[in-house]
Amino acid sequence: MPNTIQLTLELPPSITKDETQTLLAIKLYETGRLSLGKAAELAGYSIRAFVEILSHHNVAVIDYSPDELSQELAS
Repeated sequence: MPNTIQLTLELPPSITKDETQTLLAIKLYETGRLSLGKAAELAGYSIRAFVEILSHHNVAVIDYSPDELSQELAS
């Protein structure tokens, strides 16, 4: 059973519902709370489009630690 939350926010008219959902999805992905697929779904985009959006917001899609990167490059 999916866990759902309904939020009601009063935002300035210049901030749309779609923009709010997208920014929330970006932050939840960036902090590791949602997978790429789930974040894209929340934002209402395909994974490919969401990856492009992440790049516009300077959020890394592949985020290796220095040790992980060394291991990956050594393979």
